Amino acid sequence: MSETLLALCAIAREVAATEIMPRYQKVVAEVKHDGSLFTEADLAAQTALQRLLPGLLDCPVLGEEMTQAEQEQLWAAHADGLWVVDPIDGTTNFAHGLPNFAVSIALMRQHRPVLAVVYVPVLDECFAAEAACGAWLNDERLPRVRDERPLSGAIASVETKWLSGHLATRIVTLNPYHSHRNFGASTIDWCWLAAGRTDVMLHGAQKLWDYAAGVLILLESGGQVGSIFHDEYWQENPWHRSAVAARTPSLYAAWQVWVQANK
Repeated sequence: MSETLLALCAIAREVAATEIMPRYQKVVAEVKHDGSLFTEADLAAQTALQRLLPGLLDCPVLGEEMTQAEQEQLWAAHADGLWVVDPIDGTTNFAHGLPNFAVSIALMRQHRPVLAVVYVPVLDECFAAEAACGAWLNDERLPRVRDERPLSGAIASVETKWLSGHLATRIVTLNPYHSHRNFGASTIDWCWLAAGRTDVMLHGAQKLWDYAAGVLILLESGGQVGSIFHDEYWQENPWHRSAVAARTPSLYAAWQVWVQANK
Protein backbone atom coordinates (compact mmCIF):
# COMPACT_ATOMS: atom_id res chain seq x y z
CA MET A 1 0.00 0.00 0.00
CA SER A 2 1.40 3.41 -0.95
CA GLU A 3 2.28 6.06 1.63
CA THR A 4 -0.51 8.26 0.27
CA LEU A 5 -3.11 5.54 0.72
CA LEU A 6 -1.82 4.78 4.23
CA ALA A 7 -2.14 8.46 5.07
CA LEU A 8 -5.69 8.52 3.69
CA CYS A 9 -6.60 5.57 5.91
CA ALA A 10 -5.16 7.46 8.88
CA ILE A 11 -7.31 10.51 8.09
CA ALA A 12 -10.48 8.39 7.92
CA ARG A 13 -9.63 6.79 11.26
CA GLU A 14 -8.84 10.16 12.86
CA VAL A 15 -12.10 11.75 11.75
CA ALA A 16 -14.08 8.76 12.99
CA ALA A 17 -12.30 8.82 16.36
CA THR A 18 -12.60 12.56 16.95
CA GLU A 19 -15.86 13.60 15.29
CA ILE A 20 -18.09 10.53 14.83
CA MET A 21 -17.71 7.92 17.55
CA PRO A 22 -17.88 10.39 20.50
CA ARG A 23 -21.36 11.31 19.16
CA TYR A 24 -22.53 7.76 18.43
CA GLN A 25 -25.82 6.98 20.21
CA LYS A 26 -25.85 10.55 21.56
CA VAL A 27 -27.17 12.68 18.70
CA VAL A 28 -30.62 13.51 17.36
CA ALA A 29 -31.12 13.34 13.60
CA GLU A 30 -32.66 16.15 11.57
CA VAL A 31 -34.39 15.89 8.19
CA LYS A 32 -32.93 17.50 5.06
CA HIS A 33 -35.05 18.94 2.25
CA ASP A 34 -34.81 15.66 0.30
CA GLY A 35 -36.13 13.65 3.24
CA SER A 36 -32.79 12.08 4.20
CA LEU A 37 -31.32 12.42 7.68
CA PHE A 38 -28.27 14.25 8.97
CA THR A 39 -26.74 14.87 12.37
CA GLU A 40 -24.19 17.22 13.88
CA ALA A 41 -21.70 14.36 13.50
CA ASP A 42 -22.13 14.44 9.71
CA LEU A 43 -21.39 18.14 9.63
CA ALA A 44 -18.44 17.92 12.03
CA ALA A 45 -16.90 15.02 10.11
CA GLN A 46 -17.29 16.79 6.77
CA THR A 47 -15.67 19.95 8.17
CA ALA A 48 -12.74 17.88 9.44
CA LEU A 49 -12.31 16.16 6.06
CA GLN A 50 -12.39 19.52 4.26
CA ARG A 51 -9.56 20.65 6.52
CA LEU A 52 -7.40 17.51 6.39
CA LEU A 53 -7.66 16.16 2.84
CA PRO A 54 -6.17 19.14 0.93
CA GLY A 55 -3.11 18.79 3.16
CA LEU A 56 -2.58 15.31 1.73
CA LEU A 57 -3.27 16.22 -1.91
CA ASP A 58 -4.21 19.78 -2.79
CA CYS A 59 -7.65 19.25 -4.32
CA PRO A 60 -11.03 20.69 -3.29
CA VAL A 61 -13.50 18.57 -1.33
CA LEU A 62 -17.03 17.73 -2.45
CA GLY A 63 -19.15 16.48 0.43
CA GLU A 64 -22.64 15.06 0.75
CA GLU A 65 -23.67 17.79 3.18
CA MET A 66 -23.02 20.60 0.67
CA THR A 67 -25.81 22.13 -1.40
CA GLN A 68 -26.54 20.59 -4.78
CA ALA A 69 -25.36 23.77 -6.50
CA GLU A 70 -22.00 23.63 -4.68
CA GLN A 71 -21.59 19.96 -5.54
CA GLU A 72 -22.35 20.44 -9.23
CA GLN A 73 -19.99 23.42 -9.49
CA LEU A 74 -17.11 21.48 -7.95
CA TRP A 75 -17.76 18.43 -10.14
CA ALA A 76 -17.78 20.51 -13.31
CA ALA A 77 -14.73 22.63 -12.45
CA HIS A 78 -12.28 20.09 -11.01
CA ALA A 79 -12.03 17.05 -13.26
CA ASP A 80 -8.25 17.24 -12.76
CA GLY A 81 -8.60 16.36 -9.08
CA LEU A 82 -11.48 16.29 -6.60
CA TRP A 83 -12.00 14.67 -3.22
CA VAL A 84 -15.49 13.15 -2.89
CA VAL A 85 -16.57 12.32 0.65
CA ASP A 86 -19.52 10.95 2.53
CA PRO A 87 -18.72 11.89 6.13
CA ILE A 88 -21.16 9.28 7.46
CA ASP A 89 -22.69 6.88 5.00
CA GLY A 90 -25.58 5.17 6.75
CA THR A 91 -26.69 8.16 8.80
CA THR A 92 -30.05 6.52 9.55
CA ASN A 93 -28.19 3.55 11.03
CA PHE A 94 -25.86 5.87 12.95
CA ALA A 95 -28.71 7.94 14.35
CA HIS A 96 -30.59 4.84 15.50
CA GLY A 97 -27.63 3.15 17.16
CA LEU A 98 -27.11 0.56 14.42
CA PRO A 99 -23.46 -0.30 13.64
CA ASN A 100 -23.51 -0.26 9.82
CA PHE A 101 -22.12 3.18 8.95
CA ALA A 102 -18.85 4.33 7.42
CA VAL A 103 -16.61 7.22 6.44
CA SER A 104 -16.09 7.21 2.66
CA ILE A 105 -13.33 9.12 0.82
CA ALA A 106 -12.36 9.00 -2.85
CA LEU A 107 -9.99 11.02 -5.00
CA MET A 108 -11.46 11.46 -8.48
CA ARG A 109 -9.45 12.33 -11.59
CA GLN A 110 -11.22 12.78 -14.91
CA HIS A 111 -14.38 11.75 -13.05
CA ARG A 112 -12.98 8.34 -12.14
CA PRO A 113 -11.78 7.22 -8.68
CA VAL A 114 -8.03 6.70 -8.30
CA LEU A 115 -7.78 6.48 -4.48
CA ALA A 116 -10.45 5.15 -2.14
CA VAL A 117 -10.98 4.49 1.55
CA VAL A 118 -14.08 3.27 3.37
CA TYR A 119 -13.69 3.01 7.13
CA VAL A 120 -16.29 1.21 9.27
CA PRO A 121 -15.48 2.44 12.80
CA VAL A 122 -17.60 0.04 14.88
CA LEU A 123 -15.80 -2.91 13.24
CA ASP A 124 -12.46 -1.06 12.93
CA GLU A 125 -12.31 -2.16 9.29
CA CYS A 126 -10.59 0.06 6.77
CA PHE A 127 -11.08 -0.88 3.11
CA ALA A 128 -8.74 0.87 0.70
CA ALA A 129 -7.78 0.80 -2.98
CA GLU A 130 -5.55 2.54 -5.48
CA ALA A 131 -6.16 2.38 -9.22
CA ALA A 132 -4.09 -0.39 -10.88
CA CYS A 133 -2.50 -1.29 -7.50
CA GLY A 134 -5.08 -3.47 -5.74
CA ALA A 135 -7.39 -3.33 -2.74
CA TRP A 136 -6.87 -3.93 0.98
CA LEU A 137 -8.76 -4.63 4.18
CA ASN A 138 -6.69 -3.12 6.99
CA ASP A 139 -3.17 -4.45 6.31
CA GLU A 140 -4.12 -7.40 4.11
CA ARG A 141 -4.60 -7.34 0.36
CA LEU A 142 -8.03 -8.50 -0.79
CA PRO A 143 -7.60 -11.58 -2.99
CA ARG A 144 -8.70 -11.38 -6.61
CA VAL A 145 -9.27 -15.12 -7.08
CA ARG A 146 -12.20 -16.57 -5.13
CA ASP A 147 -14.40 -19.62 -5.16
CA GLU A 148 -17.06 -19.72 -7.84
CA ARG A 149 -20.72 -20.40 -7.19
CA PRO A 150 -23.86 -20.20 -9.33
CA LEU A 151 -26.25 -17.27 -9.08
CA SER A 152 -28.77 -19.58 -7.41
CA GLY A 153 -26.35 -20.00 -4.51
CA ALA A 154 -25.40 -16.33 -4.19
CA ILE A 155 -25.93 -13.90 -1.32
CA ALA A 156 -27.23 -10.65 -2.81
CA SER A 157 -27.10 -7.09 -1.53
CA VAL A 158 -30.24 -5.50 -2.99
CA GLU A 159 -31.75 -2.05 -2.42
CA THR A 160 -35.28 -2.18 -3.85
CA LYS A 161 -36.22 1.41 -3.00
CA TRP A 162 -34.99 2.91 -6.29
CA LEU A 163 -35.72 0.00 -8.61
CA SER A 164 -38.53 0.17 -11.15
CA GLY A 165 -41.74 -1.42 -9.95
CA HIS A 166 -41.44 -4.30 -12.41
CA LEU A 167 -37.84 -5.16 -11.50
CA ALA A 168 -38.51 -4.85 -7.76
CA THR A 169 -41.49 -7.18 -8.06
CA ARG A 170 -39.51 -9.73 -10.08
CA ILE A 171 -36.70 -9.67 -7.51
CA VAL A 172 -39.10 -10.42 -4.68
CA THR A 173 -41.22 -13.01 -6.45
CA LEU A 174 -38.56 -14.89 -8.47
CA ASN A 175 -35.69 -14.60 -5.99
CA PRO A 176 -32.94 -15.73 -8.44
CA TYR A 177 -30.26 -16.02 -5.72
CA HIS A 178 -30.05 -17.91 -2.43
CA SER A 179 -30.84 -14.96 -0.14
CA HIS A 180 -30.55 -11.18 -0.02
CA ARG A 181 -29.53 -8.55 2.50
CA ASN A 182 -29.77 -4.78 2.83
CA PHE A 183 -27.39 -3.07 5.23
CA GLY A 184 -28.51 0.55 4.85
CA ALA A 185 -25.11 1.87 3.75
CA SER A 186 -24.10 1.75 0.08
CA THR A 187 -20.38 2.16 0.73
CA ILE A 188 -20.42 -0.89 2.99
CA ASP A 189 -22.34 -2.84 0.34
CA TRP A 190 -19.49 -2.26 -2.12
CA CYS A 191 -16.80 -3.25 0.37
CA TRP A 192 -18.48 -6.40 1.63
CA LEU A 193 -18.98 -7.46 -1.98
CA ALA A 194 -15.27 -6.84 -2.63
CA ALA A 195 -14.39 -8.91 0.45
CA GLY A 196 -16.59 -11.81 -0.67
CA ARG A 197 -19.09 -11.46 2.17
CA THR A 198 -21.81 -11.05 -0.45
CA ASP A 199 -21.75 -12.22 -4.06
CA VAL A 200 -23.86 -9.82 -6.14
CA MET A 201 -25.29 -6.33 -5.69
CA LEU A 202 -28.15 -4.34 -7.23
CA HIS A 203 -29.02 -0.70 -6.64
CA GLY A 204 -31.37 1.48 -8.68
CA ALA A 205 -29.84 4.91 -8.03
CA GLN A 206 -26.74 5.90 -6.08
CA LYS A 207 -25.37 9.38 -5.53
CA LEU A 208 -21.76 10.22 -6.39
CA TRP A 209 -20.54 9.79 -2.79
CA ASP A 210 -22.34 6.43 -2.49
CA TYR A 211 -20.15 4.75 -5.11
CA ALA A 212 -17.03 6.91 -5.60
CA ALA A 213 -14.85 4.94 -3.17
CA GLY A 214 -16.65 1.61 -3.14
CA VAL A 215 -16.63 0.97 -6.87
CA LEU A 216 -12.84 1.30 -7.00
CA ILE A 217 -12.43 -1.08 -4.06
CA LEU A 218 -14.61 -3.64 -5.84
CA LEU A 219 -12.87 -3.29 -9.20
CA GLU A 220 -9.41 -3.52 -7.66
CA SER A 221 -10.46 -6.71 -5.86
CA GLY A 222 -11.37 -8.33 -9.18
CA GLY A 223 -15.11 -7.65 -9.16
CA GLN A 224 -17.15 -6.25 -12.02
CA VAL A 225 -19.80 -3.57 -12.28
CA GLY A 226 -22.30 -2.40 -14.86
CA SER A 227 -25.59 -0.58 -14.96
CA ILE A 228 -29.26 -1.37 -15.33
CA PHE A 229 -29.65 1.07 -18.21
CA HIS A 230 -26.25 1.19 -20.00
CA ASP A 231 -23.64 -1.33 -21.09
CA GLU A 232 -20.93 0.88 -19.60
CA TYR A 233 -21.24 1.78 -15.91
CA TRP A 234 -19.65 5.23 -16.32
CA GLN A 235 -22.18 6.31 -18.98
CA GLU A 236 -24.91 6.99 -16.44
CA ASN A 237 -25.74 10.25 -14.71
CA PRO A 238 -23.14 10.62 -11.93
CA TRP A 239 -25.76 11.94 -9.50
CA HIS A 240 -28.23 9.10 -10.09
CA ARG A 241 -26.28 5.99 -11.12
CA SER A 242 -27.60 2.43 -10.97
CA ALA A 243 -25.30 -0.50 -10.20
CA VAL A 244 -25.31 -4.16 -11.18
CA ALA A 245 -22.21 -5.72 -9.63
CA ALA A 246 -20.64 -9.01 -8.64
CA ARG A 247 -17.47 -10.25 -6.99
CA THR A 248 -16.42 -12.46 -9.95
CA PRO A 249 -16.77 -12.16 -13.74
CA SER A 250 -18.87 -15.32 -14.07
CA LEU A 251 -21.34 -14.24 -11.40
CA TYR A 252 -21.50 -10.78 -12.97
CA ALA A 253 -22.35 -12.23 -16.38
CA ALA A 254 -25.19 -14.35 -14.98
CA TRP A 255 -26.50 -11.53 -12.78
CA GLN A 256 -26.48 -8.94 -15.56
CA VAL A 257 -28.33 -11.32 -17.90
CA TRP A 258 -31.00 -11.87 -15.27
CA VAL A 259 -31.40 -8.15 -14.49
CA GLN A 260 -31.66 -7.19 -18.16
CA ALA A 261 -34.26 -9.90 -18.78
CA ASN A 262 -36.40 -8.73 -15.86
CA LYS A 263 -36.08 -4.95 -15.78
